[in-house]
Amino acid sequence: MKAPKKISAFLFAAALGTTVSLAAGSSYAQNKFDSTMKKIGNKTASIAVKGASTVADKVYKGKVGPHGETVYINRKDQKYIVNEKGKKVYLKASQIHDKKD
Repeated sequence: MKAPKKISAFLFAAALGTTVSLAAGSSYAQNKFDSTMKKIGNKTASIAVKGASTVADKVYKGKVGPHGETVYINRKDQKYIVNEKGKKVYLKASQIHDKKD
């Protein structure tokens, strides 16, 4: 009579272990999916803001941002760049450099 109890305890432990491992694998896959979707969303936002800035605002010709980004000038004569997440980052005069050919 003790053998069936051991077998049922073993089966219960195996089922529990399988459930935990499947849940962990699913969580890993979900995190990978979420990070990929976030990257796609950031790139899409960046492209959309850059396109809108090119149409609505002027491009500061001959000048670049701190890391070689395109500098835009809005209606209030404020200079800004668009970062990798699609946010406008306003610049100080000391952050704007001449474009190297």
